[in-house]
Amino acid sequence: MKRPLPLLVCTLLASTSFAAKEKPTFRYTAPPGGERPVIVDATVGPQGSDFAMRLRFDREPWGEGCKSRCANATLLLDTDSSKQTGLHLTQDGPANGADVAIVVQGVREAANEDGSPPETRLRVKVRLLANDARSADDGELLAELNHRQDTERLHVDENTVYLLVDATSPAIPSARKVRVVYQPPGAKPVQATIPGMIGGAGGRGVRIFKDGSWGKARNADPRKPKPPASPTGDNG
Repeated sequence: MKRPLPLLVCTLLASTSFAAKEKPTFRYTAPPGGERPVIVDATVGPQGSDFAMRLRFDREPWGEGCKSRCANATLLLDTDSSKQTGLHLTQDGPANGADVAIVVQGVREAANEDGSPPETRLRVKVRLLANDARSADDGELLAELNHRQDTERLHVDENTVYLLVDATSPAIPSARKVRVVYQPPGAKPVQATIPGMIGGAGGRGVRIFKDGSWGKARNADPRKPKPPASPTGDNG
């Protein structure tokens, strides 16, 4: 006798029908043999009062697979698309003008004294970069999330990270356009432009999250088949 799927699983599978088929904001081809996982496919956009992100890495960004060489990737958002505010580096470059830094890190804690194995988790830090910021590590810490405790805003599915970044702070400047900058290690910066929080993104926004909780987007990983439809009334 077949048992119906648990309600939670059915809800998550059903939520895929609400996910938009957005085109990626940017793609990056990772060179073979890189030391750390890197972002190879990213979809970023406004969703309500948040910036929603779907970040696919070339391999799992945290866990035993990468041990101490897990992901340490930084996305920069120039939320008013102006180099007059935000990060100011000593040399000109795409990163200048960034107002928010989002750092995605695979973290491995030291071994516990009781002999239990070290804990691993995915952590995200969000920093506001004021005009005196000289690096992505400068600035006010707006949020620190981990995938175990902050499941409404951060979820990991194999190589893919789903993230909601709160953009309601009055200190974050807004405009009709936002520049997105990603600096892969040892490569040229990758840049893209997305709709901003001013001007009504409306249908131009993304639908990565559904009603405040995560929902898998259908094209999160094009190599994986779509999940089957949830059964209805199958009591076997």
